[in-house]
Amino acid sequence: MPFEVPSEPWHRSLAVIILAVILLPPLGLALIWMRKDTETGKKLFGSLAALALTAIYLFLFFGSGMFLARPDPDSEAHYADLERQRAEQRQGGPAQAPPPGTPDDQKAEALAPGVAGASASAPATAAQPATPAKSAQNYWTDFRGPARDGRYDEKPIRTDWPSEGLHPVWKQLIGGGYASFVIAEGKAFTIEQRRRQEIAAAYDLETGREIWTQGWQAEFKESMGGDGPRATPTWDAGRLYVLGAQGDFLCLEAQTGKQYWAKNILRENSAENLQWGMAASPLIVEDKVVVLPGGPSGKSVVAYNKLTGAPVWRALGDKQAYVSPMLVTLAGKRQIVVVTANRIVGLGPDDGALLWQTGWDTQMGINISQPIIVDANHFFISSGYGKGAALVEISNNGGTMSARKAWENTSMKNKFNSSVLSDGYVYGLDEGILSCVDVKTGERKWKGGRYGYGQVILASGHLIVTSDTGELALVKATPDQYVEVVKFQALEGKTWNYPAIANGHLLVRNQTEMACFDISGR
Repeated sequence: MPFEVPSEPWHRSLAVIILAVILLPPLGLALIWMRKDTETGKKLFGSLAALALTAIYLFLFFGSGMFLARPDPDSEAHYADLERQRAEQRQGGPAQAPPPGTPDDQKAEALAPGVAGASASAPATAAQPATPAKSAQNYWTDFRGPARDGRYDEKPIRTDWPSEGLHPVWKQLIGGGYASFVIAEGKAFTIEQRRRQEIAAAYDLETGREIWTQGWQAEFKESMGGDGPRATPTWDAGRLYVLGAQGDFLCLEAQTGKQYWAKNILRENSAENLQWGMAASPLIVEDKVVVLPGGPSGKSVVAYNKLTGAPVWRALGDKQAYVSPMLVTLAGKRQIVVVTANRIVGLGPDDGALLWQTGWDTQMGINISQPIIVDANHFFISSGYGKGAALVEISNNGGTMSARKAWENTSMKNKFNSSVLSDGYVYGLDEGILSCVDVKTGERKWKGGRYGYGQVILASGHLIVTSDTGELALVKATPDQYVEVVKFQALEGKTWNYPAIANGHLLVRNQTEMACFDISGR
């Protein structure tokens, strides 16, 4: 039988094209139009299928937030409204929330900006808050709270939220970015994008009025995740440590915004920026501040003198991820836990010496979620993109430390968020669906409401959940069943930023709005 030459090469066969459309839609789309003997109508149908699969994969990979209709934080109109509101506040009253039922076309006037300091383009200037803060307690001074674990234990909160939701104490526009707040001395601090500058800003907690800003030229842009700075500032002993998305690292006076020192941790440590920018919050360890530039040859983790900015030690050569370092005690040893792009390590706080390590590989090195300390020898870790979760045990045998996974499964897959721990159970968003897992066994107890890629914090036996569409929900932290107490719309648009709580004030923000709610216990 004579050998027959196929009409199409193997890579243009129907089976290969179908497989390519399913696994890699852009490649499948190209192969469809390279196939010569296919009718145009069928090519168009196949192209629509490839484009639909592309949209589905992007939705699953980046979350629903990227598709939300929302105000554009980069738009001229948004910046103009923000600047006008701040200017109005410099002249008059405190920030106020619009009353319930305010028409949309009146909200811009009602959402008073908190202003009492410098503009985005001007150097920082000091100003007094409109009213003295009721509390000077410095509780929520780190990313996700005092232990970076998403727990609020300062005082009981009210859990009898009305069915229509909480009315904000104040609400106003804000610059872009994904940072959260830290709160100290009656002020709330964050970092924003305003036009071509990254801005560190201080707001009066009680009124929302802007007290000062300090800006520098930087503009991080990323088409899929979104633009603007990511890392939440850190407050310590009257100083604010601020890290921009492109590695600009500043130490500021928290009272006025005055700059003590500044550097760029990427340039200084020969490091390339991550795809989604620098996101790990600075960590204070005694007289040092620790950051994660991810440089090669021992420049991945760096400790600087917190007062002068001089380098103290450098360690590792790992590509970094998006997880903030944590100061913890495990197996009787005080240490810094760092989650890099492909492993978890414990480092000596004095010199950065490697104490132990365990592998933690994910797609493209995308680790984002914070570890949770479970007890004296264990911590919980989770990652999305199909990875799952694990309980890691740390042992200390005569000074030699090691790590092993007590269990590992896919019962929890935290993506752009972190879980919280309450009475032996982990609560978190498993690819956007709130779930409860027994931390000792890894067994899932329930899987409940859909909040997308929002955030979860724990307070008074309840979960405060922000959805990625700006909803705010109160859910009971119980392993028995999923019980949502109330849910309401708190912000408009994509909301990936963590909430923060101090002195009974719940602060939420996204790329365009910020709001404060009184949740103090009755």
